[in-house]
Amino acid sequence: MAKETRVWQRMLSGRRLDLINPSPLDVELDDIAHGLARVARWNGQTEGSHIFSVAQHSLLVEAIADHLDPGLPPLSRLAVLLHDAPEYVIGDIISPFKAVIGDAYKSVEGRLLGAIHLHFGLPAEPTATLKRFIKRADRQAAYLEATRLAGFSREEAIKIFGRPEPMPRAVQSFLDPWPVAEAEARYRERVLSCTATPP
Repeated sequence: MAKETRVWQRMLSGRRLDLINPSPLDVELDDIAHGLARVARWNGQTEGSHIFSVAQHSLLVEAIADHLDPGLPPLSRLAVLLHDAPEYVIGDIISPFKAVIGDAYKSVEGRLLGAIHLHFGLPAEPTATLKRFIKRADRQAAYLEATRLAGFSREEAIKIFGRPEPMPRAVQSFLDPWPVAEAEARYRERVLSCTATPP
């Protein structure tokens, strides 16, 4: 009988998360918020005295989602906030490198996201409609980050992320990088506000 492979990551909470077969029982919001606030978008190649973290990016995507659909239900908002949550364990790998790695990365990321969703009472897999909506908001966020923080020209960003949609000033305010502690606290608070009962 073949021995089952386990690849563990120890979290600050004391949880040990199996990266190959993650359990929703080993997912903790504090670990997610802590990790995402310390993972830099764009490999840290952004302007400002602080990194632009995945936690702040997730809040930007949710602000864009709110602009696109102000009536978005709380559990759908939660799925938006968690769309990059696996990166608290595996980091933020830039899209060109993800393409080089291929299906192995996507498989690990997908299993982690499924466990995270189940922990928060969401279906392991979002509906196709919600996935498309999250992708739309995520691409708008990437365009704004690229042009405001990562040195892309408008033309270059349009080629990669598509034409931007008009965004209100409230969305723009999410583009000034925050200190790590602020990003962590704001992310945790927003996730909790979207859950019926704290996880």
